[in-house]
Amino acid sequence: MKRIAEFLIKVYQAFSSMREPRCKYYPSCSNYAATAIRRYGLKGLLMASWRLVRCNPWSDGGLDYVDYELDSADALANMRTTMVSSNTTEGVL
Repeated sequence: MKRIAEFLIKVYQAFSSMREPRCKYYPSCSNYAATAIRRYGLKGLLMASWRLVRCNPWSDGGLDYVDYELDSADALANMRTTMVSSNTTEGVL
């Protein structure tokens, strides 16, 4: 099932790449769906469906990662900063 869903998403992305980008969310709904399905299977399919329901003319859009801690560059930068600052204070005591 995962492979079929991923194949359908790839076909959609190939078709939609010929058009102007219109998704108001980042990452795009198809990238979100591909990531969610790859990571979570059936739960990811439900997550992608909920994302499509939220993508309507009245929503503001914005950043919406599958997993903020895994996908966000800000989260990765904060994690690295925290790791560096905790490593520098270990030898102080």
